[in-house]
Amino acid sequence: MRTEADTGRRGGAAAIVLAGGSGTRLGGDQNKVYLPLAGRSVISWSLTTFAGMPEIGPVVLVVRAQDRDLADRVLDHEVEHAGVEIVTGGTTRQDSELAGLRQLAARIDGGAVDTVLIHDGARPLLSPVLAAEVLRVARESGGAVPGLPREDLVAVGPDGSGLVGPAPDGLVAVQTPQGFRSGPLLAAYEEAADDGFAGTDTASCMERFAADLPIRWVPGEERNFKITYAHDLLVAEEMLAHLGYHLPTI
Repeated sequence: MRTEADTGRRGGAAAIVLAGGSGTRLGGDQNKVYLPLAGRSVISWSLTTFAGMPEIGPVVLVVRAQDRDLADRVLDHEVEHAGVEIVTGGTTRQDSELAGLRQLAARIDGGAVDTVLIHDGARPLLSPVLAAEVLRVARESGGAVPGLPREDLVAVGPDGSGLVGPAPDGLVAVQTPQGFRSGPLLAAYEEAADDGFAGTDTASCMERFAADLPIRWVPGEERNFKITYAHDLLVAEEMLAHLGYHLPTI
């Protein structure tokens, strides 16, 4: 439910939500972020979270060209009071992130957007508390990445034929949103595009092209998992029920 007043709203941070995935590992041919979750689309949950944060101004949804009608339908019927801007992404995650950043470029250059959070739309259960903490740390230090410590890993030999002991301490399973000061973030992505570099996530690009920018770890959340397989939707619905979410379809 978009209104004109929403598009020029609030705080000096921005959020980019990536919606370029597919449904192949769920056993379908539809983009998984438009599948239903507790009465609304997967993607609408994180969009609503960002839309409800006073610290966040622009929210940019990066979509596949073939999903534009689905995205419009979600914004018109499932996301209340959100001035969400839609842009078409590229063939890789890196390209899609850059498309979102270029949508914000004038506001970044003009100082209206000081920090950007980049989030995977397939992680619908992000809490406002975690998003706000990533934003706070990114503003304070330059970059922030949430993650969960991993203690269930082991090291394997060079040829993969056997286990050689426990994995090194300090390993973290990385989540999103990943937050960075907007100027260095945009500059790093433009440089990466010039070099033809494609990273695994936002932090990997920043580590390569903005190595002097500190990136701090923020404790993530168990609930902030990624929808990958069909059973993940069931787990997410059970978790929402446990958290007390009983939202009707809009």
